[in-house]
Amino acid sequence: MCPWERVKSKPTAGLDPQNAAGFDELVVNLRDTLGLTVVMITHDLDLLWQVADRVAVLADGIVQGIGSMTELAAMATPAIRIFFEGPRARAAQAQAFLTRQEPSSKPK
Repeated sequence: MCPWERVKSKPTAGLDPQNAAGFDELVVNLRDTLGLTVVMITHDLDLLWQVADRVAVLADGIVQGIGSMTELAAMATPAIRIFFEGPRARAAQAQAFLTRQEPSSKPK
């Protein structure tokens, strides 16, 4: 697989919840089985909580923070906080903790 084939922009946009969850599982399986690095551009918090090892938050053309979703959720930076506040963000985080451990906490 060519590197450019692994860069995905908004990969779950327009998918129903069942197919979006299937995409999450596919990415996790590819990462864990083949050791792939997958780069995605997304606002999908469910996807990020379920799949991402590391996330970079961009705002105003500047990287505001880099870390695991748990690390980012603890940051006080306003441009980051906005993604972790509100009912949708809290629901995505709660669902992630019910269904899996954060990838960065898995043994490498």
